[in-house]
Amino acid sequence: MLSYNELKVGTIFTKNEDPNPYKVMEYAFIRMQQRKPVTQLKIKNLLTGKVLDYAAHQNESFYEVEIETALVNFIYHAKGEYWFHEKGKPAARFSLTDELIGDAGQFLKTNTEVKAFKFKDAIISIELPVKIDLKVIEAPPAVKGDTATGGTKSVTLETGGKVNVPLFIGEGDIVRINTATGAYAERVEKA
Repeated sequence: MLSYNELKVGTIFTKNEDPNPYKVMEYAFIRMQQRKPVTQLKIKNLLTGKVLDYAAHQNESFYEVEIETALVNFIYHAKGEYWFHEKGKPAARFSLTDELIGDAGQFLKTNTEVKAFKFKDAIISIELPVKIDLKVIEAPPAVKGDTATGGTKSVTLETGGKVNVPLFIGEGDIVRINTATGAYAERVEKA
């Protein structure tokens, strides 16, 4: 059992009578005069993908959840579902919805190896590698004189995702993207 002030960032738990697993995204311990202390949280429901603001009080019960991890490979995306298979077992396929994958879907390309999280023998979410290399398939040309301020432009990646990059990035370049922030990190290879 967990206390309300042990719900640190990254902790996965269930609360009171709610069987859904939640992950703590943000944590703040608040103590006001003449009031009981409260832990202000931003939590993510790992089954639905919804992020909620939640105030945890000292009289509530929280239980730590055991989450198993496994390596899986991304196969394809179709009709609102992302399809994966267990590493080394192409026949062991499963799918996750667009809502559950969220913004991470724009960085998934075929055969990308990701970490899957299992809760009660069901895969509930995935985690991409921190950085992924993707090819730029569409980039507007840089106009002479634009580089004075170190500007950026929006390009389309091979996965269909869009990201802002420096003006010197062109079509065919391979760029490294930080999947946690969705931001350009560096150019890996020039076309």
